[in-house]
Amino acid sequence: MPATDVHQHLWPEALLSRLARRTSPPRLRRDGRGWRVELAGEPRSVLDLAAHDPAVRAEAARAEGLERVIVAPSTPLGIEALPAGEAQPLLDDFHAGVLELGAPFALWGSALGPGEADAVLDAGAIGVCLPAETLAGPAALERAAPLLERLAARDAPLLVHPGAAADANAPAWWPAMTSYVAAMQAAWLAWAEWGRAAHPRLRVVWAMLAGGAPLHAERLAARGGPAGAVHDDRSWFDVSSYGPKAVDAMLRVVGVDRLVHGSDRPVVEPPSLAALGPSFQHAITRVNPAEVLT
Repeated sequence: MPATDVHQHLWPEALLSRLARRTSPPRLRRDGRGWRVELAGEPRSVLDLAAHDPAVRAEAARAEGLERVIVAPSTPLGIEALPAGEAQPLLDDFHAGVLELGAPFALWGSALGPGEADAVLDAGAIGVCLPAETLAGPAALERAAPLLERLAARDAPLLVHPGAAADANAPAWWPAMTSYVAAMQAAWLAWAEWGRAAHPRLRVVWAMLAGGAPLHAERLAARGGPAGAVHDDRSWFDVSSYGPKAVDAMLRVVGVDRLVHGSDRPVVEPPSLAALGPSFQHAITRVNPAEVLT
């Protein structure tokens, strides 16, 4: 298996152009200091266009020894929550733009339903990415069931990623430490309680260590919850945005076989995990992604 980063973000030119033409969030706006991203639930942020240059990103991947980079939709934009007529053109631009790049890039698609999942998988996506909020409870899982069943039937994996935040007046770091974490934890717990039994074959990758949810397994067991879910052999956790201390703690709970390399570039600069050793690096970049993707 080529050395793989299972979780990066890249906005193709067509998506950037469509976002710039929108009159309401999510959208891009230009001011005297450059391009700004405007979202409904987060403060405005600077967009570094160079960070979304495919040539720059491909060279960065080669410098890190990565041979495959899987690009995920930026679910915090909130595109999936828009009316279908607004959402689908944005998603189509994203899908087509990433697929046109070719190696080393591959695509996590975004789908509003089973039919859209079929279309993006047929086009070449390796799997589908969903916002965590779409799985965070029994009612949410029931609504998502037709899409999840289609993924399982096609033996395509699912990436679970935080969705849109809801407080535009908070500091820029706030959603990453609150709503993102809470949504991932709720989705993982819902999956442990209801989702896995309903979808036993589906392979799932949890971004950002599922918000650290498995680290609460002792507390979960004490409350009578499904703590055994930490041993789910069809779930993997990407290490994005966490450093060696948190990753080492997760390693002790779920085991090395359950961790995969995800960097979340260009959102953050990934911390070095070199302290965990070369065997660990080999496992999370080559061995374990092969289990997820094949």
